Amino acid sequence: MSTPQRDPYPDALRAGALLVVVFGHWMATLPRLVEGRLVGTDHLLAAWETAGMLTWLVQVVPLFVFVSAAVSADGVARRMAGNRQRTWWAARALSLARPTVTYLAVLVALALFALLSGGRLLEVFDQSLTIHLWFLLMLLTVQALLPWCLRLDARFGAGAVLALVLAAAALDAVRAGVTSPDELRSIGALVAERPAGIAWLNMLLVWLIPQQLGIAWKRGRFQGVDAGAAFGLLGAAWLLLAMASGYPVAMVGVALAGNNMLPPTLALIGVMWLQVGAVLLLEPLARRVLAGHAPARAIALIGALGMPLYLWHKLAELPAAWLGERLGLPIDAGLPGEPGFWLGRAGWIALCLLMVAPVIAVVLRFELSRDREVPAVEATGRILVGGIALYLGLVAALVWGVWPGAVVALPAVLLASWQLRRRGVDTAPNTNTNTNTDADADADAA
Repeated sequence: MSTPQRDPYPDALRAGALLVVVFGHWMATLPRLVEGRLVGTDHLLAAWETAGMLTWLVQVVPLFVFVSAAVSADGVARRMAGNRQRTWWAARALSLARPTVTYLAVLVALALFALLSGGRLLEVFDQSLTIHLWFLLMLLTVQALLPWCLRLDARFGAGAVLALVLAAAALDAVRAGVTSPDELRSIGALVAERPAGIAWLNMLLVWLIPQQLGIAWKRGRFQGVDAGAAFGLLGAAWLLLAMASGYPVAMVGVALAGNNMLPPTLALIGVMWLQVGAVLLLEPLARRVLAGHAPARAIALIGALGMPLYLWHKLAELPAAWLGERLGLPIDAGLPGEPGFWLGRAGWIALCLLMVAPVIAVVLRFELSRDREVPAVEATGRILVGGIALYLGLVAALVWGVWPGAVVALPAVLLASWQLRRRGVDTAPNTNTNTNTDADADADAA
């Protein structure tokens, strides 16, 4: 039986989103040196107010969720008919847990080495080496709800998207304490100055919106450049109104620049409209470009490196800072507007690229040396235990950083990896649930 040809456009979108995330993280890190020694890091958003608007372009997580949902929709529908979706989710969780165990093990080794040797660089980068793991938590959560989202689309169509948006808006209104229509004019300012409270539910509802949009796109509920232009205009108007009402400008979860991410706010939904519009507007041109062999090979390479690059790109900052410090390079380039700042940024990114290459090479060598096709467990109890252990481990690393977070997270994620894999007697007869042969095009990407 021949394998269906992959659609290159979603793969290209995800590859582009991954590169934006990697280079964006490196660009945002501002090493700070005192007398030639690294003493800390700043964030670009803290040093340059204009960077907040740039996050409208580089906050590409909604794009990834949107595309992954579109790619997964048909496969999920097939598995729902065969009652096999939970095993697919277990396989997705396992495919994230296994490489995360390796990453956490290295972080624990580095932490122990730093404690024994008095190393200071790890302390500087401690929290930043685990903060990006939040994406794995969010992705696993929304993908677990793919069947529910498909049912909503089948029953309500685009109305399902509208319902999620209205629910998210209601939570922001409650958070803001809105009691009259006049207060809606300043809802953003009110949200920004109040604790999230019940609006933490938007950590789920808002991230379901791009997933619901992706399913609707796959089902042909909107398409073409006209729809793209409409989404683009909606996004632009949405963001203008959001800024006028007082929402923070930045679309990343950094409290120093305001916070539209923890939890997500109505303002972030404006970025989602813009990204869907861009996907539709660029599709005709992109498909012509992707018809060539060279783009396809580049996209395939980035796709193959997806999970390792996402997991390990932040760690590359550690040796990059060490090398820059030892060579006396201008990795601390001051502030935007000062002479040499952007040249220093380019040098820092070059160092990160130089360091990430051998890191990825070693990781790939290790990953390729062990079994790649590990079937997932089918027993519901073990899926629950493995899933809970994975969530708890990732949360520990997120909250506590490398030390002690990675130390706590490593055994939890190890347990998850062990529980989620199928072993001998766990195999149920005649289920044919090897998700590596029915994994959809997004099974290789994080």
